[in-house]
This record gives sequence, C-alpha cells and structure tokens, in this order.
Amino acid sequence: MNKNYEKEINEALEKYKELLIGQLERNENINNAGDFTDYSKLDKIIIGVCGGDGIGPVITSAAAHVLKNLLADDIKAGKVEIRNIEGLTIENRVAHMQAIPDDVMEEIKKCNVILKGPTTTPRAGDPWPNIESANVAMRKALDLFANVRPVKVPEKGIDWCFFRENTEGSYAVGSKGVNVTPEVACDFCITTTEGCNRIAKLAYDYAQKNGKKHVSIVTKANIIKTTDGKFLHLCEEVGKNYPDICTDNWFIDIMTAKLVDEKRRTDFQVFILPNLYGDIITDEAAEFQGGVGTAGSANIGKKYAMFEAIHGSAPRMIEEGRGCYADPSSILRATVMLLSHIGYQKESDKLSRALDICMFEEKKFVITGRDTGATCEQFADYVNTVLATL
Repeated sequence: MNKNYEKEINEALEKYKELLIGQLERNENINNAGDFTDYSKLDKIIIGVCGGDGIGPVITSAAAHVLKNLLADDIKAGKVEIRNIEGLTIENRVAHMQAIPDDVMEEIKKCNVILKGPTTTPRAGDPWPNIESANVAMRKALDLFANVRPVKVPEKGIDWCFFRENTEGSYAVGSKGVNVTPEVACDFCITTTEGCNRIAKLAYDYAQKNGKKHVSIVTKANIIKTTDGKFLHLCEEVGKNYPDICTDNWFIDIMTAKLVDEKRRTDFQVFILPNLYGDIITDEAAEFQGGVGTAGSANIGKKYAMFEAIHGSAPRMIEEGRGCYADPSSILRATVMLLSHIGYQKESDKLSRALDICMFEEKKFVITGRDTGATCEQFADYVNTVLATL
C-alpha cells in the first residue's frame, strides 16, 4: 500500500470488536431461552394493537373490529383482552430518537402477541433523522426469530409457506457497518448455530404438522461460504430428523427464477431462508397472490409473537386524503395467523374462509385505494357480515 492506514484499521477493529461482543452476548441469550409460550395455560391472552404510521391506524382499527367480533365471548369472559398501544408513530420515535421508545416497549412487553400496522423507516431524502427500523428493533427486543409468510393461489397450484430467519444474517447488524475510509465501507453478516437450528426446526415442524412433504433451503452458499454455508449445513442436519420430508437446496438467484416457472413452482411447499433473501423473495411471492397488500406476516419467538401487514405505511394516501380507502386485507390475513398461533384455530379458519369469499369470490365490496371503491371500514363490515353466515 502506498498509504499507511493503521489509524483507520484500528478504529474499524474497535467497532468490529464491540459488534462481536454484542453478538456473542446475544448468542448466549438465545441458547438460554426457554420453551415456547403455551397459550392454553394462560389465564388471559393479551393482544396489543399498535397502529403505526400512515394508513396503519386505519387498517389495524379494522382488524381489531373483526377480532372483537370473532372473540366476543372470550373477551366478555375475561379470557382475552385487546389492548391499544399508542406511541409507535414516526413522530414519537423521532422525538425520543429511539426505534421504539422505552415506554412503548414496556407496554408491548406486557402483551402476549402484537397486531401491528406498518411503520415508517427513514431513508435518504426523508425529513426524518436516521433511526433504526421499528420492525427490526421489535424483532431484536422480543427475539422474534421467525418471519412466517404463507402464499396461496389455488388456481395456479401455489401453496407456499416461507420461514425467513428474522434476527440474523445481513440485517442483524445492518446499521453498524463501518466506513473504514471515505472510499471503503464494510458491513457484516451474522449466523449462529442456534439461530439456524431453531428456524429450521420450526419450518420442519410446520411441514410435518401440515402434511407438507417438501422443504427447500435457499442460500447463496456457493459464494458466501462461511455464513450461508453454515446456514445450509445446519438446516440440512435438522432435516435429517424428518425422513418423510424431502429436502433440497437452492441458490437465491435461481429460486427467484423458478418461482415464475409455471412448470416448477408448483413443486415447492415450505422454504427456509436467511434474513435478506427471505425479505426479497416473499415480496416476489406475494405478487402471485395479488400483491403485498393481500399477504399477512407472522413474526414468531418463544415468548412473544407479532403479526403485521407486509406493505408500507403509504404516506401518500394520507397526504392525498385517501387514508380511509386503505386496504385491510394484508392485516386481516395476519389476523388469521394470529388467531391460529394463540390456539383459536376454528376462528382462524373461519376468518380465512370469509376473506376468500370477500376478496376472490363474491367481491361485493372492492378496495381500489380511491373513492372508486369501498372504504376500509366498509370492507371490514363486509367481512363481519360474511363471518356471521359461516
């Protein structure tokens, strides 16, 4: 080298050391985590509803309305409580300069599960300072290690369920990269043994319980040999405990192509992916179902779980006065998953069927996002009307 970079390298190494200490501590914590919450043993299940930003309060209000209808008897009996949690707006987060303000996180942790609207993450050019994503912060704080996204299009033979590792990979320390010099920047990717084992076990358990015979592990292990290689190897080792399930592995680039291959895509059932690839490919998959506005998302941990729409906060709709026309389909699909997770499978199946009727069959009220279609409130009332007939 023509220049001595000792100072820059030492500063980068100090930051890297701090990062590694934090990840080693996190690894110890997840190794010591207990068993999954048994909701059937709780005296009361508390469902927290966080509106978020933009259209978030509109669609979560609609979902809460449907939830209260479905769980009316148990709410009245004190077995379920639906609790509104304020303060997850971008304005409040910026005021505290925290991804999730401490007082809001304290209230979230008092709940067993969270139904969450979309939140705004500042990016270059936004009027907001650069704070961490509320989603990423919640996943870390509550150790919501599995992002589960189902996609189903019966007429195309598509019945997929994606298990995206949620707390590691390239996103785990995505805000902690180092600008070594003005010309050289470096980010980091994290993979742990327990992180891989627990997402793989959850996916294979799901496959076994739901009669699925095919699990596909998706990485770029041929190029990213250390972290992706570890993920692939450990997932395959877990798969050996499920001899009745066929396991194969794919590279992320070819998998994105195979999902649009009409001859091959119907072969796939369950997918296991590291964080970044899972984020990308689940948005692609949702397009087959009608777009991200039609798909729900679950974030599962051992103690907590969070369910959300997978689309953004749509600030333009609010700015243009169209917020009341926001589509609640995605958050309602997430509500289907929430009900199943806490043990209300009958109600979950009922809501899923009602949504199929409202979205794909009868279509008496259609959401367009404008005054040419139904309002969010009208669509929620439509769903409740259909639920009453099932």
